[in-house]
Amino acid sequence: MLISAISKGGFAGATSNIMVPIMALVLPVPQVAAIALILLCTMDLSGLRAWWGQWDRQEMRVLLPGGVVGVAMGGVLFAWLSPRTVMGVLGVITLSFLAYRAVQGWRRARPPTPHSAPRGFIAAMGSGITSTLAHAGAPPLQMYLLPRAMPRALFAATNVVFFGVINYVKLVPYAMLGLFDWTNIGTALVLLPLCPLGVYLGIWLQKRVPDAAFYRIVSVLLLVTGCKLVWDGFFA
Repeated sequence: MLISAISKGGFAGATSNIMVPIMALVLPVPQVAAIALILLCTMDLSGLRAWWGQWDRQEMRVLLPGGVVGVAMGGVLFAWLSPRTVMGVLGVITLSFLAYRAVQGWRRARPPTPHSAPRGFIAAMGSGITSTLAHAGAPPLQMYLLPRAMPRALFAATNVVFFGVINYVKLVPYAMLGLFDWTNIGTALVLLPLCPLGVYLGIWLQKRVPDAAFYRIVSVLLLVTGCKLVWDGFFA
C-alpha cells in the first residue's frame, strides 16, 4: 500500500496498480477493490493538492470525458463478472502492462507523437474500465501518454490529477454495487495513516531519485503476482 501511495505523489506513477494484485492474493477481489478505493481517494487529496493546475490542459479536456465513460462501462462489467474471473482479468492486465513496458524499453527512441483526441479518448476509456475493475488504469493511459514524451512534471501532474478525479467518480458505481460495508471501511481506516506519508514521500522522490531501480523491483513483484492471479482466476 505504501508503494501505491508513493506513486500517487508522482514517483514511478505506473506502479500504483501494485496494491490490488498483492492484496488480492489473500482477500476476494471485490473486497480488495473497495478497501483500495477508500485508500486511493485519501491519497488523491494530497496528490491533487500538490499537482493541481500543472496538468496538460489540452489532453485533460479529452481524457476526463473518456475516463468517466470507461468508469460507467467498468461498473457494468464489475456487476456481471464473477470475483474469480475479475481476479484472472486483473492478472492478465498486470502481465499485459509488464509486456508493454518491456516492449517500450526495447524500442529505439522515436519522435514524440502528436496530440490525438480520438486516441486519447479511447485510451482514457480503457483506463476507466480497468481502473474500475481492478484499480489498474495505468496501462491503457500510458500507452497513449508515454509516446507523447511530455516533460516529467507535466506527465506526472496529468496522471495524478486524471486518476484522482476518476477515483472519486468510481465511488458512485462502487456504492451502487454495495461494496462499502463496515468491514471494508474499518480495514481501510487501519491502513489510512500510511497514505499521506507515502504521497509526500513520492513527491520528494520524484524530484531526487531516478525511477529505474524502483521500476525494476516493482516489476518483479508484479510479474510474480500477475502469474499467480492468472493461475488462481482461470486454472486453479
